[in-house]
Order: sequence, then structure tokens, then C-alpha cells
Amino acid sequence: MKISRNIFMSMLTLVFFSCAENLLEKEPVSSFSAQGFYKTSSDAQSGVYGIYDAAQSAFSLNFSLWGEGRADAVSTNQSGDPFLLQENNLNPTLNSARWDNLYETISRANYAIKYVPPVFEEGEEFGLQLVGQARALRALCYFYAVRVWGDVPLILEPYESVQQDLFNTRTDAETILDRMEEDLLFAAEHCRASFGGERDRNLITQGGANALLVQLYMWRGEYTSAIAAAEKVMDNSLYQLVSINDWSKIFTQGYSNESIFEIGYNEVQTNSLRVLYALGSDSNFFPSESFRNSFEESDQRQALIYDVTAAQPRKIWKFFGEGFNDESPDPSANNIVMVRLADIILLKAEAHNQLGEVDEALALLNTIRARAGLESLTLNSAQTLYGNLETAILHERSIELCFEGHRWFDLVRTGKAMEVMGPINGLSQEANLVWPLHQDAINRNPNLVQNGFYD
Repeated sequence: MKISRNIFMSMLTLVFFSCAENLLEKEPVSSFSAQGFYKTSSDAQSGVYGIYDAAQSAFSLNFSLWGEGRADAVSTNQSGDPFLLQENNLNPTLNSARWDNLYETISRANYAIKYVPPVFEEGEEFGLQLVGQARALRALCYFYAVRVWGDVPLILEPYESVQQDLFNTRTDAETILDRMEEDLLFAAEHCRASFGGERDRNLITQGGANALLVQLYMWRGEYTSAIAAAEKVMDNSLYQLVSINDWSKIFTQGYSNESIFEIGYNEVQTNSLRVLYALGSDSNFFPSESFRNSFEESDQRQALIYDVTAAQPRKIWKFFGEGFNDESPDPSANNIVMVRLADIILLKAEAHNQLGEVDEALALLNTIRARAGLESLTLNSAQTLYGNLETAILHERSIELCFEGHRWFDLVRTGKAMEVMGPINGLSQEANLVWPLHQDAINRNPNLVQNGFYD
């Protein structure tokens, strides 16, 4: 066992950062011993940029596999993960059951959280800002881990000694979410309010931390806290809804005024958006029939999302522009928008409705509907069209945020996953809502226990 640990620590030191060109045009760390690396403020900044670099890999493909692959808006003709997710036939060898990239991002964050503060004087603003970004990115990764696997190992310190236990057990999901809240509250206090320009969208700001808090509070059903955090986001002058004429540009160009946090990519650091959604008839996912039939008449977003003239559209052009017809299998350089203002507005509407504040909920819902060219709903018309206001809001999220990685989590969060997916793929047990742990993780760590449904 000692040999294995020595090998692990050697590899950790040699390959901890494997970055090429940094997303912010600042050379990131490629390899280092952490104690010796963090000496200057520039070193500290590079270390934090390295966390963003790891996040690029963590979410390049999985933001969709985790957030859309098991839900009702997509169909697939592909084998592998897309097919198995759609059929609810998950197994421990799925690529999307791997958490390696998430924990790589968490590991980099842990190094920064430990070693950035000694670089600065106590309480120095720049140091606190960098730690805030690191803690927010760690929180984001744990949020995904909990929603995908449930209980997962909670690792808050970097691995630096063979004396440390490498075989962590799983921690209760609620304990992890408590820690996530602490990290995001710290970030909301200490991150910069604004960087100026594109960095306001691809670095974590105070607004970004507050937006992630909204998502966390809604996941936990803490509606009053969600409303308070959402108000901070909506009062932030950095964010405003774009017009329907610019709606596609949120995704095709990135860095819009509506974007709160997006993961930046470029021609060197690419992602899988094209393979996921727009590779001719060979993309992983295309719009399902139930999704296409769920639009209200005169919804101006529909033709911006897929080809409404095709009997069975085989691509999603939301992320590339109306009429997109590039058959190239090359990776995409588009940014991936992780959270935007419309998401927060609709979550706030949902929270108000849960608290019985119907007028507030309707006003927010109708703000998003109006941009899409739809008539405002009243409580009566919402009930007529959708059965109740909660379902009307959830439906609006399914259209407005389609294919952005929210639908599956919305279904789980609102307790509707089995109701919606049961008739499609037989989903019927709560224990089946989480993914299996990947077999490689089980093989490497004797203290990990597989999720019960997959034993």
C-alpha cells in the first residue's frame, strides 16, 4: 500500500495542472509542488485560473449528459451513454458515471484555498477574491456530484502526504450541501462585484455566487432564502434580459448581459456541444417529439432552437444559430452558459408560488413569456393550460432553458421525475434517480459502497 501511495503522490506532484493556453490568456501552472509554487500574487492567480481550466474538462460533455440525458426533451439514435441514459439502463461502466474530472477540479480548488492566503497579508482584498472564486468553483462541483450520485466523498484538503487517508468514505449529501452553502456565502461576500468586460461572465463574481446560492436553496426547498438571493442577482446592474432578437447570441456568441456565469472555451480549449447537439443526423441528442409538441403557438423561441420545417429534426441549433448546417465533427469553441438571469427569474417565480405568493410568481413568469411573444398568464389560464401554476413555471423552464443542462435536475428537484419519465422509460424507484458510482472508483477505493439500486 505504501508503494501505491508513493506512486500517487509522485503523479499528483507531476501532473496536477496540465493546462495549455489559459482561458484568460495567462499562462497557467503545468506542474508544481504546491508549497513551493505559491509565492507571488501572480502565482496565486495562475493557481485559481487552473481551477477554471479543470472545470472546462469537467463540464464539456457532462453538463448535458447529467442535466439532459435522462430527461424528456431529448431523443437519441446513438449507442453508449446517450442511449443508456434515455432508456434508464444505467450501469457502473457508463462514462457519465465517472467523477474524475469533478474531483480534479475540487483538488485544484483545495490547493488554492490552502495556499493562496499565505501569499497575501491577512485580509488583503485580492487574496480573498481569489479564495472566493476557488470556494465557489469547489461548491459548483460538489453541487453536481450530490445531484448525480447522492452521498459522495467530501474532500476539503489537498493530498500532500502519504500519511493522509486516500480512501475516503462517502459523506451524507446534506452535510456536503451545508459546506457548499458556506463556500458560496464566502464567495458572495469576497469575490469581486465586477471585473469588467468578458471576465464578468467567465469568472465567478458576487453575482455568480448569489446565483449559485439560488440554485442550491431551490434544490433544498428553502424558498425564502432562494428569493433573498435571487433579489440580489436581479438587483445587480450587470445582468438584464436580452431581447428575443438577441436571444440566440446568449449561446452563439457568449458574454451576453443575461449571462451570469459561463465556462469559457476557445479554438484550443474546446467542448463537445457540436457532437452533443448539432452534428447532422449523428449528434448525441435531438429534440424529442414530446418536447416539440409542448410549445404554445406563436412562441418565437421555437424556430431558434431547431428546424421547425423538418418532420423529425436531427439537430439542435440553439447553440449555433438558426439554420446551422455544418457537418464538421470538430469540437466546439462556444462557451457553455451555466447560469443566466432567466433561470434565476423562473426559480424565483417558483419559490414565490411555493410560498403562496401567486401575484409575484405570475409577474416573473410573464416577464419571460412576454419576451418569447406569448400572452400573459393569469392563475386561471395557467390552470387551464397546465393544471396549476407550478407546472406552468416548470414548463416555461423546459422551453426557455432547454438543452442547457437543467431539465433532469428540475424533474428530480420538484419530485416529478418518475411521473414524467415513467411512461417513457419505466423510471419508478427513487433509488434510481442517482447514477451508479463508476466501477473504476469502486475498484480503486475499498471504502466506497455502490448506490443501492445498482448493487
